[in-house]
Amino acid sequence: MERTKFESSIGESYVKAELPSGLKIYIMEKPKYSSAYAVFGTKYGSIDTAFSKNGGEQISVPAGIAHFLEHKLFESEDGDAFTRYAKTGGYANAFTSFDRTCYLFSCSDKFYENLEILLDFVQNPYFSEETVKKEQGIIGQEIRMYDDSAAWRVMFNMLSCMYENHPVKIDIAGTVESIAEINADLLYECYNTFYNPSNMFICVVGNIDTEKVLKQIEASIKEKPAVTIERGEFFEPQTVDKHYIEQKLEVAIPMFCYGYKQKIATPNRRLKSKVCAALLLELICGETSPLYARLVREGLINDEFDTEYFTGHGYAAVIFSGESQNPKRVAQEIEAEIERIRVEGIDKKLLSAVRSAMYGEAIRRFDSVEGVAMQLIECAMTDSDLFEELKLLKSVTAEDVYKRLDLFDSENSVLSVINPKN
Repeated sequence: MERTKFESSIGESYVKAELPSGLKIYIMEKPKYSSAYAVFGTKYGSIDTAFSKNGGEQISVPAGIAHFLEHKLFESEDGDAFTRYAKTGGYANAFTSFDRTCYLFSCSDKFYENLEILLDFVQNPYFSEETVKKEQGIIGQEIRMYDDSAAWRVMFNMLSCMYENHPVKIDIAGTVESIAEINADLLYECYNTFYNPSNMFICVVGNIDTEKVLKQIEASIKEKPAVTIERGEFFEPQTVDKHYIEQKLEVAIPMFCYGYKQKIATPNRRLKSKVCAALLLELICGETSPLYARLVREGLINDEFDTEYFTGHGYAAVIFSGESQNPKRVAQEIEAEIERIRVEGIDKKLLSAVRSAMYGEAIRRFDSVEGVAMQLIECAMTDSDLFEELKLLKSVTAEDVYKRLDLFDSENSVLSVINPKN
């Protein structure tokens, strides 16, 4: 087993190991903490609706199958994993996003018993046509519930205007029609492709012993030949389909997502690019920015306002979201501020303040075992170093941040609004 220890100037360290099967393991000991957190994940999400394995023919699968698989994996012929966790006192959960599926637990006792459950059920799928049909009804209800969620719809309405062909525009759970096409054979096909150790990772943080964890994982992981996965490429126009979309739902205040679609086919996912984008978003409309203060003072936004650099395989966008009685005015003010910075340049004094605030926030994340685990998932997904962000926050320049203005093109902007029904 190959392993490397990474240390930081803030007194934290972690171990990254790799098994011969290709499974990557990230472990950070936090001996002063009473709890532990573990994640078993795969680089497989809702956008993976077309793929080929080991150079074979490309196949297409129904939207929502990654999320469907996440639900079904907890089940076995003998019961389900939640029942087993109830006996050990572990809190278990899972989630599927656009590019990953993760199974996790947290506990303050019996960590190694809980880890045994995690390693077991994720590696032992059990699907039958009868249980698949039952799950179609359950997930169908979940999809209909999200159809009435304003926070969910305002985001996906925006993505539906931004993207013509990329599956990022489709709800993570799929549609009622798409999940009706799922069967046990398709679930096994996707499982055997994406749940291969070479495409997976394990992250462990907390009051644990690194050597003991590594030995338990090494003894439990099933050896399988590595797979080569070719993900489908979706021809995506560089322009957006529509600039504005609105819908009426049960909300008290209008909600909005205002986004800029990035024009490049393969977005830059390097951490430096993300850090510079995050700094720029704070300069434009972060809590310490002049624009944010003015919009709050004028009652145009409230503390629900947020920003995000949203990027993955084949897609990227910058998003401003929140609540406002006048979303169009907010979008106009954001666009005007971007143009002002483009002309006047970066305020270096404000950049220094924003950089310090982000550095402090990055340090505080190490105080949470869950927070560190989520960061380690990002390391696994992007093959980056957990401490690289801290270094970049000290080293990036105003010129580096200014270059990220290439993210903003008003011709590629979309405003999505959810208005009250009455």
